[in-house]
Amino acid sequence: MQISITQQDHVTIVAVTGSIDALTADTLVTALLDEVRAGRTRLVAHFGAVEYTSSAGLRVLLSTLKEARQRGGDLRIADIRPNVRQVLELSGFTSILKCFADVDSAVASFANMGGSK
Repeated sequence: MQISITQQDHVTIVAVTGSIDALTADTLVTALLDEVRAGRTRLVAHFGAVEYTSSAGLRVLLSTLKEARQRGGDLRIADIRPNVRQVLELSGFTSILKCFADVDSAVASFANMGGSK
């Protein structure tokens, strides 16, 4: 798994490549929570290159979402492959996470939150 972090319009984009499973989840949660704890609470997880996620990946998303929301931000997911979207849907995550077709629309969705985190 590879992680790339960039900024766009006061939003942190975390692009993930590969699989998110028990072996890689700790690396991803550390990267995401480091961003949140540094005050970058508006996050977009770019999942266009995520081939697979296990329940460990779902736990990463949930813990990041909770931490970001507690600090006044949010986590959005963009560009989800069909097999990963199916896991999110079956686990009920699409009802608690906002999912977008692409990164630009996910970033734009933060415009309604106000402020400039």
